[in-house]
Formats: sequence, C-alpha cells, structure tokens
Amino acid sequence: MRASLRAKAILVCDDKIAKKGQGVGLSFYAFFANRNDDPDLLMEAAEWWIKTHALDHFEKAAKIRDMIKSGL
Repeated sequence: MRASLRAKAILVCDDKIAKKGQGVGLSFYAFFANRNDDPDLLMEAAEWWIKTHALDHFEKAAKIRDMIKSGL
C-alpha cells in the first residue's frame, strides 16, 4: 500500500476512534469519498484489505491502524 494511502488510513482510523471509541469498526471504503474518483487507489486498498490480509468487510479501526503502523 502506498505511503499516501497508509497516512490517510491512519488519520481516518484515528478520527473514527476519537469520535466513537476503541470498539468502532470500519471498512476500507471509509478511506474514500462517496464517489469513485480514484479507482486505482480504491483497488489498491481493496487488495490490501481483502486479498493480502483476508479481512472481514468491517474490522475494528484500532486493529487496522495498528496493522498499517506496523508495516503490514
């Protein structure tokens, strides 16, 4: 996953956790606007989430943030 997407994902996770607590879940769609203006980036996130790590549709934001920070 490219560095810019990693940084954005961490910010989104941190924001969700700050607003809704440690137990809040999200999907990779949370990293994007409600329109598909960058399909390559969306597919990159989907591949990381689904193919690389076989994650469920919704996962805990804290788990995703920690995975990304650890370099996975």
